[in-house]
Amino acid sequence: METKAVIFRFYEELNDFLPVARQKTDFSYNFFGKPTVKDCIEAVGIPHTEVDLILVNGNSVSFDYHLEGGEHVSVYPVFESLDISPVIQLRPHPLRQSKFICDVHLGKLARQLRMLGFDVYFEKNIDDIGIIERAQKEHRIILTRDQGLLKRKEVTHGYWVRYTEVRHQLPEICRRFDLHSRIKPFTICMVCNSEIAEVKKEDIKANIPQRVHNYFDQFYECLGCHKIYWKGSHYLKMEHAVEKLLHSI
Repeated sequence: METKAVIFRFYEELNDFLPVARQKTDFSYNFFGKPTVKDCIEAVGIPHTEVDLILVNGNSVSFDYHLEGGEHVSVYPVFESLDISPVIQLRPHPLRQSKFICDVHLGKLARQLRMLGFDVYFEKNIDDIGIIERAQKEHRIILTRDQGLLKRKEVTHGYWVRYTEVRHQLPEICRRFDLHSRIKPFTICMVCNSEIAEVKKEDIKANIPQRVHNYFDQFYECLGCHKIYWKGSHYLKMEHAVEKLLHSI
């Protein structure tokens, strides 16, 4: 069978998946038959969820475009914060509401995103199938360190988290999805992901320590797990962390 070749060029953060020799430059890719451009992109090492625009010889194509050989293929990352609707996109629409689901290794990131006011589903024992099914049902963006998960054909919206430490992961996600203007700190329960609402002091008197009742007047209750929050020293530390984050993104 005849060997064919195309010239690939990947842009911006898609280069994170490539060996140094292939980053930010044109390179040749050999294949047999007439594979789809999606299959070739993933064979190179890029999860399809990271891609939002493919140009073949300057023309926008879908994932199921079959390569014939001799083409020049330019591949661009997901434009969650930029409307490129005049150009063909590779999924029905971007999830601009920015609801997330974190895999089992990103529990700390889930809690931190909730602290900023974002809807983030997290379950310690959920498997890949469970993550994909819930992401589809609830229109969530999958956040994971597992590239293999993002290469599954059922996944439409996902992001490979580059950093391993949450102190770097949080600003990474905020920058990647342009979350700065949508941050509403302390409006989502960090424990169960439900909304938090202000509650009258007398209504929760039996559920708080007497010393807390004596020193604080403003209280908030999770509408899901009914955890009580107040602006004590822990709140002040988190508030400082949020301010520091806002200055860093």
